[in-house]
Amino acid sequence: MLFHGLRTTIYPAPDLAASRAWFVDLLGCEPYFDEPFYVGFDVGGYELGLNPGANPEDGPITYWGVDDADAAFAELLAAGATEHQPVTDVGDGIRVASVREPSGFLVGIIVNPNFRVA
Repeated sequence: MLFHGLRTTIYPAPDLAASRAWFVDLLGCEPYFDEPFYVGFDVGGYELGLNPGANPEDGPITYWGVDDADAAFAELLAAGATEHQPVTDVGDGIRVASVREPSGFLVGIIVNPNFRVA
């Protein structure tokens, strides 16, 4: 499997309005994507996401770019990881998945045909 580098970090945001306001103030910009189910900021060409449905106990998840989400997910499982979130199409051609590596930490993968390194 070839990781192409870090692409996205998604923070749990149970109070999405408060998290959104905090990051707008911190980053000095409005989100490029702003819906009740997800808020996304472009930060230097990388995505910082806020997910109100994510479990705060899991903490943030960092997603590595890959070419093939299904193959990468299978390879991570074969290497001893356990499933956290199966490969999911989240719209606009973006596919994500996450696993727990042997120490229990979360590792995410993402295929995002819209991502371009700045």
